[in-house]
Amino acid sequence: MGIFLDSVNIDDVRKAMELGFVSGVTTNPSLMAKVSESPRKVIEQICGISVGPVFYQVTADTPEEREKEGREFHAINPDKVMLKIPATTENMALVAKLKPDIRCAVTAVFSGHQAYVACEAGARYLIPYVNRATRLMGDGCSLVAEIASVVETLEGPAEILAASIKSPSEAMNAVLAGAHHLTLPLDVLLSLGNHPLSDQAIAEFNQNSGRSHQ
Repeated sequence: MGIFLDSVNIDDVRKAMELGFVSGVTTNPSLMAKVSESPRKVIEQICGISVGPVFYQVTADTPEEREKEGREFHAINPDKVMLKIPATTENMALVAKLKPDIRCAVTAVFSGHQAYVACEAGARYLIPYVNRATRLMGDGCSLVAEIASVVETLEGPAEILAASIKSPSEAMNAVLAGAHHLTLPLDVLLSLGNHPLSDQAIAEFNQNSGRSHQ
């Protein structure tokens, strides 16, 4: 199991790595569009901070251009950079082509049949969008469970990295549905270890401790 930060904000990356239990960083084109630095510069910076994998999503127009883009970004840090390849049949062929050299995640997986093809193509990770699937399809965790059944049936190495997580409860429901890993924005990641009843209990412990020393 692994918890990943979903961010391109360098301060967020530093804060997440300081926690000591965050496995790596995922990025996407929407996040990249919000910062002034080039994607290459952002990935270089994150690789210098992250203790583990850094995911970059290819965006070029053609399979040939996406392969070139992917290889160039992977070369930034071959030990850390992993590629995110959007789920289309055309892109599954790209995953199969890159498999001997580069670990790939197939992202935006919205069905079991996409997960099946991604596994056959050699994807290392499958990335479903949990909250988005709930909004558009009714139940994102059911999608995670379907993908998990595919992975279990195939008995392959692919693992589920659940994305689009908006709350601690959604995160845990995704894990219980079969996700092996989670990627979360910093605010949700930081909230995972908290609960109002824990705060209440801690306050009571502290109050009682103070009385015992009087």
